[in-house]
Amino acid sequence: MKTYYVYILSCSDGSYYTGVTSNLTERLEDHQHRKHLNSYTSSRLPVQLAYYCTFSEIAMAIATEKQIKKWSRAKKEALISEKYDLLPNLAKKKFRK
Repeated sequence: MKTYYVYILSCSDGSYYTGVTSNLTERLEDHQHRKHLNSYTSSRLPVQLAYYCTFSEIAMAIATEKQIKKWSRAKKEALISEKYDLLPNLAKKKFRK
């Protein structure tokens, strides 16, 4: 059975990059060595692996990657810090009175 990874990189400019791959080690090397010169991370090196999770189905991995990409910085940081109890509240939009 093949394993797929959804990962979050912490970039040198303080931003986060979220991706999906079937070979996490190789993909991290690609990022670090600017394999794709026009990629988001190529101008934000070095990058550091901040989070990853595994999947056995590519469709679930892709869906999770797309979901995380839409998240706020605060929600991504809660995931990275394993503060899972904060995730539902960070999903709620705050309205001003």
